[in-house]
Amino acid sequence: MSFVPRASFPSLDHLPRSYFLGHHKAGLQKMKSLISSIDLVVECRDYRVPLTSRNPLFEKSLEGKERLIVYTHRDLGPENQGEEELIKGWHYPTPTTFVRNIGDRDGERNKTKSVNKVLEFLREHAQQRWKLVGHRLLVVGMPNVGKSTLLNALRANGIGKGKVAKTGAQPGVTRKIGSGVKIIPSEDDVEAMDENSKRRFKGVGGGVYLVDTPGVFIPYVPDAEAMMKLALVGSVKDTIISPVMLSDYLLYHINRVDPGLYGDYSVPTNEVVELLEGVARKTGRLGKGGQADIEATSLWFIQRWRTGGLGRFLLDEVKAGKLEECRIAEEEMAPSISQARRAEKERRRERGRARGIR
Repeated sequence: MSFVPRASFPSLDHLPRSYFLGHHKAGLQKMKSLISSIDLVVECRDYRVPLTSRNPLFEKSLEGKERLIVYTHRDLGPENQGEEELIKGWHYPTPTTFVRNIGDRDGERNKTKSVNKVLEFLREHAQQRWKLVGHRLLVVGMPNVGKSTLLNALRANGIGKGKVAKTGAQPGVTRKIGSGVKIIPSEDDVEAMDENSKRRFKGVGGGVYLVDTPGVFIPYVPDAEAMMKLALVGSVKDTIISPVMLSDYLLYHINRVDPGLYGDYSVPTNEVVELLEGVARKTGRLGKGGQADIEATSLWFIQRWRTGGLGRFLLDEVKAGKLEECRIAEEEMAPSISQARRAEKERRRERGRARGIR
């Protein structure tokens, strides 16, 4: 009998619907206070979740400011260009580009090429608005979307300097807004360089500075499945949602793409424990008595997908007009921050009652 993947994922009404922390709110307020001194907003989104990694708060708070939309983790999506062209169409005439991060199957050269494309855009933008005091950019995005990784890559390629921003596998590494990091040298900087460096680096005006910011989450996520997607790509700490449930949701998506992607560990299955037991045996994640350590195996399974080891595919549906559909849906059901907090408190109370906690 041929394998039939699940057509839908079970209801997720009991899931947490918020990860809006204190430093997210403080960071958003600081961004608003800085915006008058910013020449361009660089908004990062995760290519694996091009719709779900949008944060409507940025569109409202940074409205009216020129922006460049950068999709990170391009190397963790499918190789065909069809999705890229559709996504560019969503944002037209706002410029949109794609950068490769870790696990690039095409090697370091393509990662460098994608970062240099961003640098060239930023250099041209600064040249058109030449400023002696320097060009200031603000990078924003959801938690752990790759802002600091992008900043470090731009700095390395733009001025040849090492890492300046901390990065990590979990969200929350950047908690404060910095003062601005030079990513493109000034004309005076280049004049003072040796001949080899002059050929390598191009200066503009007083230089280009990028201000790193903490990731800002959505105050409330009405769609529970969107919360699962954000957790899978690492925008939510791995302790917020059960790793076994996340693995089950990942299995649901893999089965829709190609069950053979986990063929080293199990036959095609819709049962996540069956799969995880196979993974545990193959990878040696066993506890006392040879029993599979299901939770540890779940975390390994999720991380394996995050680095491209279990297929490279998108979790969101990409098609013409999809972005506009999402915006309309958000306007219809988006609560205020206070309403979101009340809803989250009520959800926690219900969970407490279900567990017999008073």
